Amino acid sequence: MAQSQKRQFRDAEITQKQILDAAEIEFSRHGLKGARISAIAKQAKITTAMIHYYFENKEGLYRAVLQRPMEENQQFVEQLELDHLSPEDAITFIIRVAIANEFRNPYRQMLWFQEASQNQGLYFKQGNWSGIFERVIKVLERGIESGDFRPVDDPMLMLTHILGVCIFYFTVQENWQHLTPDVDRLSPEKVEKHTEDAIAFVLAAIKKP
Repeated sequence: MAQSQKRQFRDAEITQKQILDAAEIEFSRHGLKGARISAIAKQAKITTAMIHYYFENKEGLYRAVLQRPMEENQQFVEQLELDHLSPEDAITFIIRVAIANEFRNPYRQMLWFQEASQNQGLYFKQGNWSGIFERVIKVLERGIESGDFRPVDDPMLMLTHILGVCIFYFTVQENWQHLTPDVDRLSPEKVEKHTEDAIAFVLAAIKKP
């Protein structure tokens, strides 16, 4: 590939990332129905024509915004060697990764909330999330079979509870900051404390007595 072509490809990548980053914020605040292309363009510091060039329309951009975290998580999960860890160590690692991911992407929980509220998961279901969740459920089932974790009828429900412990902390932050205005719960130190407490809480709940 010629140098000029490489530069054009790189410029296109940068532009698309700027658009997706801005769109993630706008969609997390207003959902698909309330988001405005003009606001996304202003935030990304590009023209609305550029958005239409790369993503065609608002729905196409929304699909891309929802697809991006799925692809990022899919690539990461595929690299994990969870089978070589004990069930307890694997769950501990998964909790750390889940919380770190939320810390890096503070708008995504509201994005999922808007999708559930406005569209009842219509666009969410179009992503291949099942493969990601199946990897975690496999760890839980392995722990149950080995006797490390308590038996349950529905490992998916157990996973739901684990994710709730990890993620709710970030979902309610905008409200709870008014209860303790002097505490920065999104500081690295507080997030690390949340991580350690979440690990202890989850393991106490799922480990077999």
